[in-house]
Amino acid sequence: MKTRTFIVGCALALALFVFAQRHPDSLQSPEFRAVIDLTHSLNAQVPTFEPPGKPVYEARTVATIEHKGYFAREISLPEHFGTHLDAPAHFAAGLWTVDQIPPERLLAPLVVLDAAAGTKANPDYQVSLDDVAKWEQANGTIPANSVVIARTGWDARWNSVRDYRNADDKGVMHFPGYSIEAAKFLVDARNVLGLGIDTLSIDYGPSKDFPVHHYTLAHSLYHLENVANLEHAPAHGGILVVAPAKLEGGSGAPVRIFALAR
Repeated sequence: MKTRTFIVGCALALALFVFAQRHPDSLQSPEFRAVIDLTHSLNAQVPTFEPPGKPVYEARTVATIEHKGYFAREISLPEHFGTHLDAPAHFAAGLWTVDQIPPERLLAPLVVLDAAAGTKANPDYQVSLDDVAKWEQANGTIPANSVVIARTGWDARWNSVRDYRNADDKGVMHFPGYSIEAAKFLVDARNVLGLGIDTLSIDYGPSKDFPVHHYTLAHSLYHLENVANLEHAPAHGGILVVAPAKLEGGSGAPVRIFALAR
């Protein structure tokens, strides 16, 4: 146990060192004032991309304190479930799986784009170049090697599978995502490491061919979907900590996400 703790400590120290080299001003004083959990809890009521049917999440108790002196469960769930990470391999054969993403890419400056106003008027709203421009007008150029997360306000619907999926009579879902124009700009002109959003998908609900997935994952970005609590995260100046389950060969994984706010 001591050896494992030492190795984990060394890995974290190395990641912080690499991060500090890329972003020399990010870890300087003032100290971070808050740690914000951007993760939904996992349970059988989590909304899923596929239509509701047979439960895909199972938690079976295999030991109790009363009978065995300890508590333990067996858990079964999809890779892309709840708050989760999409690895590049999800849409781009031969690129990184979850366990292959370099750890220094999982600690990055956080950019939160406010797209809530557009979503109120249009559930199929796509985060636009104008949304990016407004953020930069207020906060400066989006830092290279940052992770951009769109706050659409959609997670207010999280506790209703019906409202969160927002499917019409034909089964087509309606929820916000990124426009391909904004995604390409963030990849090509701002060199971001990842994109996130507080909905089921980086691509908007009616999408049939997932252009944003194809483009960004092919450029070795990762995605964070079903992000929570973005109303409490800073628009700029924060640090994002991304900790996916390290699934060998995984196309995605449940993830715990934290925002460190100054």
